[in-house]
This record gives sequence, C-alpha cells and structure tokens, in this order.
Amino acid sequence: MAASFLVTALMWGAAYSFGVFFEPLLAEFGWTRAATTGAYSLSMILTGVLSLVAGRLTDKIGPRLVITGCGLFLGAGYLLMSQVNTIWQLYLFYGVIIGIGMGGSFVPMISIVVRWFKKRRGVMVGITASGVGTGTLIMPPIANWLISVYGWRISYLIVGSVALILITLAAQFLKRDPGQMGCVPYGESELRENKTAQSTGLSLYEALSTRRLWMFGVALICFGFGFGTVMVHIVPYAIGLGISAASAAGIIALIGGISVGGRVMIGYASDRAGTKLALVFSFSLVSVAFFWLLAARELWMLYVFAIVFGFGYGGMAALGTPVIAEMFGLSSLGAIMGVTLIFVEGAGAIGPVVAGYIFDITGSYNLAFTIYAVLSLLSLALILRLKPARGYSDS
Repeated sequence: MAASFLVTALMWGAAYSFGVFFEPLLAEFGWTRAATTGAYSLSMILTGVLSLVAGRLTDKIGPRLVITGCGLFLGAGYLLMSQVNTIWQLYLFYGVIIGIGMGGSFVPMISIVVRWFKKRRGVMVGITASGVGTGTLIMPPIANWLISVYGWRISYLIVGSVALILITLAAQFLKRDPGQMGCVPYGESELRENKTAQSTGLSLYEALSTRRLWMFGVALICFGFGFGTVMVHIVPYAIGLGISAASAAGIIALIGGISVGGRVMIGYASDRAGTKLALVFSFSLVSVAFFWLLAARELWMLYVFAIVFGFGYGGMAALGTPVIAEMFGLSSLGAIMGVTLIFVEGAGAIGPVVAGYIFDITGSYNLAFTIYAVLSLLSLALILRLKPARGYSDS
C-alpha cells in the first residue's frame, strides 16, 4: 500500500500540475489554448489506452516491471519538457512519452490492493487512491513556487528527476498478490478460498458484452469531460477573473487535498452502507459542484467548488475498483479497470480541448461549464440505474 500510494501520488501530482505550467507556456510561445491543451489531452488518451495494457500485464507478470518501465518513461518525458521549443515537441514529450509513463499510474496500483484485501477493501482502496489527491494537494503549489523562482524549464527538470528516481525505486516493492509471499489476503481465512476468489469472475470479453459495463462507462465518460476541463482550465479561469496565480494553484491543491478525505471516508462508508449508495452520493456531489461553478466568480466561491467537487471526485475514485469487482469478479480485474479508465481518460482528454476551443471562439468558459454540468446529471442518472451482478458482490 505504501509503495502504491507513493507511485500514485507522484504520477498524478505531476500530471495535475499541467494547469500551473499552462500560462507560462502560453506566455512564452503564444500558442492557442486549444493547441496547448491538446498535448495534455493526447497524454490522457494514451494513459487510458495503455492502462488496459498495463492492467493485463499486471494480471500476468505483476506490477514491478510494469511500473519500473512507466517510471522511466514518465521521468524522461518531464526532463525533455525542459527543452521544449516547438509545438510538435510539446506533443511528443508531454503527449506521447509522458502519456506512456502514465499508463501505469492507476490500474496496476489499485488492482493489486484489491487482491491484497478482502476485508476492508473499500477503505484500503480509498487510502491507496488518496495518493492522487495527496499528489494534487502538494505538487501544483510546489510547481508554482518553482516556476516563480527558477522558471518553468528548471521546474520541469526538478519534477522529472524526482519522478524518475522515486517511482522506479518504489516499483521494486510492489507485488501482485499475497500468494507470491506465501500469504493470503487480509480477511481471507484459507489459501484455497483465496485461489477461488482470484479465479472467479468474467473475462474481459464477457464483461464487454454486458450492459452494466457500458452504462458504467458512459457515466464515466460524462464525468470525464468535466473533470479533465477542471484540472486543466480552472487555474487559467481563476486567473482570468483577476485571482493571483498562487491562489489559483491553490484551487487545484484544495481539490486534491479534499479528495483524500473523500477517498478514505467514502471508501470507509461503502464498507458499511454499500458501494452503490456511496457511489450515488459521490456522483451527486460532483453534479452539485458543476452547477455551483456556473455562478462562481470569486475566490471563495471557487474554493467552495473545490471542496464539494474534490470530496465527490475522491469518493468516485475510491469506489471505481470495488464496483468493478462486485460486477465482474477478480479474474480479469486489471484489464476491465483498464477499459473503464479508457472511458474516463478519453473523455478527460477531449473535454479540455473542447473547452479551450470554446474559449478561443467566445472568450469565455461559460458554455463549456454549462455543457459539463448537464453531462454530470446524465452520469448520475446512469449510476442510479446501475445494478451489480449476482454472485460477485463478495468477490
């Protein structure tokens, strides 16, 4: 759990610092918002697609080699970002190389924790997934400070060096399941039961043929459009309202910090009240936050948005894997998680580009925020109709 937490925090903390680097890149090169955001979007598309590959590899060979390779790509990408001078370099270094590295940022981490815990699975996944929020809380303000002192190029060198060293080191402590150490999952009384649980469930092909997966996938797509836009454009949006860059970076940090509480508390609640109820609550909070954002014009209002959105988003992140385990079992957990991440990351890649294009044309984010608020309601409606499969609720 500790190694998974560290890897998750470093990878996603660096990724969600893109919005902090956004304005310095625009100021130096004069690119449009849509074109600059496109590199981030390409990275997220590759993150989703390669998460499926990373999930399948983790199911077969374990996470150590997978995460070591991802750490090398990720660190190299950020180091190369310090040398960017043209738009194609931005797309190659950030969009492709960092995107490859991010392929191992979530699915392998969460899938192995699910295998290590049968009892208290929700809260343990929540703690591990809170690495995303912790990284988002810490790294954007640090990146903003580094940029103000050293400039964006040196800042990327520092981020790349830290990511390369710490991720590859942490990867050496990862193991796919407790059976590799002669142990059984926490809460599992006999090894025989563990082997049965590991082999029970639908294959990836069988899961793809179910209505449940596609309903859940569309809900994630609707959420992903707005989530990606928030993580890329909320800092430029706040700066456009006359808020300082440091305070604007604090919005992203607050989302990350509050999401830690959401992951742990809602994960904990799901172990007692049920995953479905906890998931509905999380999606409801996100929808409320998007509609609040439509009226947010002052810093305190943006902080309120960050609190509500961060808590709801944190709960969603913690519950995604337990929901998949309940619906489809554990035998192809990593691969199915990879598919769902393609849904959310694909939408998260397209949403910021659309929002940037709308801003380039209209000079405002209002239309984009309205569209994503409506989509958040649609995602909530789909989650309300979602039902787990019989026979896997205890897997």
